[in-house]
Amino acid sequence: MTVRQLLARLVLQEDINFLLTNRIPRQLATRFIGWFSQIEQPLVRDLSIATWKLFADLDLSDARKSEFRSLHDCFTRQLQEGARRIDADPAVLCSPSDGIVGACGRIEGIELIQTKGFPYTLPELLGGPDKVDYYRDGSYVTLRLTSSMYHRFHAPAACTVHEVNYLSGDTWNVNPIALKRVEKLFCKNERALIETTLSEGGQRILLVPVAAILVASIRLHFIDVLLHLRYRGPQRIACQASFRKGEEMGWFQHGSTIIVFAPPGFTLCDGIAEGRTIRMGEALLRRP
Repeated sequence: MTVRQLLARLVLQEDINFLLTNRIPRQLATRFIGWFSQIEQPLVRDLSIATWKLFADLDLSDARKSEFRSLHDCFTRQLQEGARRIDADPAVLCSPSDGIVGACGRIEGIELIQTKGFPYTLPELLGGPDKVDYYRDGSYVTLRLTSSMYHRFHAPAACTVHEVNYLSGDTWNVNPIALKRVEKLFCKNERALIETTLSEGGQRILLVPVAAILVASIRLHFIDVLLHLRYRGPQRIACQASFRKGEEMGWFQHGSTIIVFAPPGFTLCDGIAEGRTIRMGEALLRRP
């Protein structure tokens, strides 16, 4: 058994994983990694990326460049042109990111689940009653980005964004182990509400990027603000940004989870089920 396999087996032990990734000063660790990952020193960069590869199946073959300035530069890498195919069906909303599909399906009134036996509600996730009625009885898909995945997210369809609502919070890990142990985890963590209005049909689709330990901070192209744990600006940030289907909207500083919400009438596309690995641009939701 290789060193990498031994390390992976150790980290995957549920009790040890939960202890190492949650029972530490989460916000302090997140701020430290945010600083450390941006050090542009060749030895630090190379050792950091090599350590990362010990714990993850890091594939950089589709990255736009092969040399990186820092660990952070590697985490937030862009893709080669054409590395993802955007579903061209106008009736389909594509996945905004690479990810592993988590809990998904129909919202039961205002209740949905983070994992089996752990429900939460729309008002708890959205920080209040605003927007709740529009998505009541709608559909949702949870997309979990692992550390080695491509970390940028894109427009699921041609759309416009008028406002971002930032909700500060904690930085629990969002892996399956933590989701089975921490109730209403997504409602506790730092997150942003990005509501889009579709250019065709006018329906609204809500994207909720949720940060996590070591990966807090969200950068959006259309607002000149880095959303992170020390952000103290307005919670609601007005903007006016239009996107083509598949156009890049922003990125996590490292990666985490995106929850996609659609109003009643939208349905999951064929094959969308918990555990499936999906790529940005693949069919996710179908219009009424």
